[in-house]
Amino acid sequence: MAKKQMEIATGAADSFPITEIMDANPLFTRRQMLGIAGMAGLTAFAGNAAAAAFPNTQQSRPRIAVLASYWAFTRSHADWIVNKLIDGYWWDGAYTPSRVDVVSIYIHQHDESLLGQKVAKAKGIPVYKTVAEAVTLGGKELAVDGVVIVAEHGEYATDLRGHWLLPRWWIYQQVVRVFEQSKRSVPVFNDKHLSYNWDEAKWMFDKSRELNFPLTGGSSIPVYYRKPEIEIDIDTPIKNSIVIGGAGDEGGIFHAIDVLQCFVERRKGGESGVKSIQSIRGPEAWKWVERNPWAGKLLDSVAKRFEFKPGYFQESPGTNICVIEYNDGTKAAVIGGRGVGWTYAGEIAGKNDPTIISMLGWAGPYDQYHASNAQPHWITEMMVTKKEPFNAERLLLSTGITNHYMESNWEGSKYSAVGRRLETPALNIKYRSTRGAQFSKGERPPARPYIRGFDQ
Repeated sequence: MAKKQMEIATGAADSFPITEIMDANPLFTRRQMLGIAGMAGLTAFAGNAAAAAFPNTQQSRPRIAVLASYWAFTRSHADWIVNKLIDGYWWDGAYTPSRVDVVSIYIHQHDESLLGQKVAKAKGIPVYKTVAEAVTLGGKELAVDGVVIVAEHGEYATDLRGHWLLPRWWIYQQVVRVFEQSKRSVPVFNDKHLSYNWDEAKWMFDKSRELNFPLTGGSSIPVYYRKPEIEIDIDTPIKNSIVIGGAGDEGGIFHAIDVLQCFVERRKGGESGVKSIQSIRGPEAWKWVERNPWAGKLLDSVAKRFEFKPGYFQESPGTNICVIEYNDGTKAAVIGGRGVGWTYAGEIAGKNDPTIISMLGWAGPYDQYHASNAQPHWITEMMVTKKEPFNAERLLLSTGITNHYMESNWEGSKYSAVGRRLETPALNIKYRSTRGAQFSKGERPPARPYIRGFDQ
């Protein structure tokens, strides 16, 4: 949507006062209001090169820098996520007050992001001109306890292959530069996949290991409400899996791939890495299903669970499929489909019927609690405990699968609906999941207006 259309749709045009961008002046920042005493511990790390691999001791409420690409309307990820870090979120059937303090904001498309400016002004949070100023609070060294990057949405170009050229790496690398200069690092959350570019994504992951800071991110759907409310046990003998859901573009396919990965990583032996990826789009996708009975069986099981007539999914000729072969021989596919939210179906050795788990009932975008509640909860947990809520290797692997899927249909400038089967030695990523259930449970939140500190 064009800038003017977005302003009209949200009532933003000519009506939101613009928050002043804070100059690099520490005298009037939120830092002092939140307790400048905690800053004293930062200097202990100056001049100690070995300290680059160790985060600083935090005060009781971690101070968070938010770095967003765009914050102009209530359906933007920045609005969903950051407001919950400021005002609290719904978790385990109840409202949970915030346990962090958002102390600085940077918005890449600042002038278009009138809603974000208004939230910042209402909450007394300074908006800085640069990434570096936001994470140093206008000083010379790292001055926050955690970084939240929400580079999703905005008026950014899409390239020939369908990559949305969002500035995730561009923001992240500036944060890393401050970490290196300050010889100190803190936890980082990166919304959605790491980057549309595999080399950038791998660099982002590698830097988290080199500088020893916790890293998380990904889709909000793996931690959304489930039906039934179950988690697959670790070391379950999963043979084959599918995920059906909205997968029409890069963002959609990542959601579905991340859902798939959160289940298949729990298979016997742990994650073995990915051997190959192929993208098949249009009518040829259903021919692939016919040639692979394991996928057809799982697809039919989902249709039956939802009481759809046989062949329901095949009635959508414009579908797309991401075919994934893992190093240990496990097979999987993400299939674009409607009417089932995001649904996982897995064939498990020793069981007659597939295991089917659905993520359904998406809350409205104008609700205070919307869909993204578990995600801010786990962001907060990482900031407080300094531990990754799940293996960051999963975020890297989901990113890599998405990247290679987007490349499969192209050879140079030539497109083919039946994409190339790409060997993926770069995705030889092994890890074992040790986490318990992390999805939302209990009573769902009420539909209520946003709490912003000003009239909607």
